[in-house]
Amino acid sequence: MYFTLDDCRSSSFIVSTNMALEKLRKEETLAMRKRLIGQSCRLFYSDDPVKIMKARGQYLFDENGKRYLDCISNVHHVGHCHPSITKAAAEQMDLLNTNARFLHDNIVMYADRLAATLPEKLCVFYFVNSGSEANDLALRLAQQYTQHQDVIVLDHAYHGHLMSLIDISPYKFRKLAGQKEWVHVAPIPDTYRGIYREHHPNPGQAYADTVKDLIEEVHRKGRKISAFFAESLPSVGGQIILPEGYSSKVAEYVRSAGGVFVADEVQTGFGRVGSHFWAFQLQGEGFCPDIVTMGKPMGNGHPLACVATTVEIAGAFTANGVEYFNTFGGNPVSCAIGLAVLDVIEKEDLRGNATRVGAHLKDLLTKLQTQHQIIGDVRGVGLFVGLELVSDRDQKTPATETAARVVKRLKEEDQICVSTDGPWENVVKFKPPMCFSMEDAELAVQCIDRILTDEKEASDI
Repeated sequence: MYFTLDDCRSSSFIVSTNMALEKLRKEETLAMRKRLIGQSCRLFYSDDPVKIMKARGQYLFDENGKRYLDCISNVHHVGHCHPSITKAAAEQMDLLNTNARFLHDNIVMYADRLAATLPEKLCVFYFVNSGSEANDLALRLAQQYTQHQDVIVLDHAYHGHLMSLIDISPYKFRKLAGQKEWVHVAPIPDTYRGIYREHHPNPGQAYADTVKDLIEEVHRKGRKISAFFAESLPSVGGQIILPEGYSSKVAEYVRSAGGVFVADEVQTGFGRVGSHFWAFQLQGEGFCPDIVTMGKPMGNGHPLACVATTVEIAGAFTANGVEYFNTFGGNPVSCAIGLAVLDVIEKEDLRGNATRVGAHLKDLLTKLQTQHQIIGDVRGVGLFVGLELVSDRDQKTPATETAARVVKRLKEEDQICVSTDGPWENVVKFKPPMCFSMEDAELAVQCIDRILTDEKEASDI
């Protein structure tokens, strides 16, 4: 990898970190943020936030030069401040950045590179600035193509912060205005605590049949399905791995009803799963969505996102007679960065690294499960891993408070940044930069082991 632990420990790096443009004390920064920034924009570790001044690879550095291991930043896909990405951005910015409606090579070269990673039929691209924009556009494409409105989503799903996406995100709308009549929620295919579990003979088929039942219910109401919309690996839902065969059967049922299958790869694309470039490919070579959305990792922290779809769906969108344009989506700088990210993934074998390190991390956590009853489940693929904590393994009672303490202690005692997810916030999740190392995985698991041991001893007193 391009950035080593020894580099981080060098005195010159620490000095430069301390000098890096700091003008405010941490207390002043926090006070100004509370005054000036909307309080719904929450900070990590809000009771004692970390002020980050510099980052490299999988490491973050605060105002005092203290190093933190970053297990959270799936946005900084190939590593924070990768020199190849910085170089590509600076060189293109110095040459040209302009409205994406001017003719330029970068956008078509980048689209061509993306097309090479996808099934052949996904060959038309729309560039936007964020995953939310991508999912909003995917919703428009589906509804325009099918001439239907209704959407099926998975329980606990989150697809973005625009109004249209709040409407199809149970994770959000259940806390707000509630479920719209055109939105229908299918059970999340969770084989750990869902309605069909790991010992079911065919959970993929069983969960897909719940979607079929839902479609029939929608039809009885005189309504029509435009799309089934799902993350290829549900993240907010708890780092869920979809059972084999699920997506293919769902796509069959949805297409028979006149709808399309939308795969949300905003968090999981670009090789995070290691074995494949896209997480939907875990469902087998025969499966291909009708629309794929992508975002977070593709710009390595730069706002860049995209929708890929078929010629037929794109044609229907054009046929409505309303021009679509995105002023900045696909601009020369964004596409130069996107191309550089693809280069780094290939040159540094980051998919191979995700496979090797992710398997090692999962193996270490699975061994830890034999020592700690509080670990109910370990699941994941590549560098997308979840550790579910439960206070009772038989009842699968979420150990939410313990999970929060683990996160807090990892940050305060070990300078390791992780977070929780899932409906009960009891799943400690790992989605680190793809340069995450074997040493990093071992350190994180050793620290979790120590903390869980302390927690058990404290509860036994």
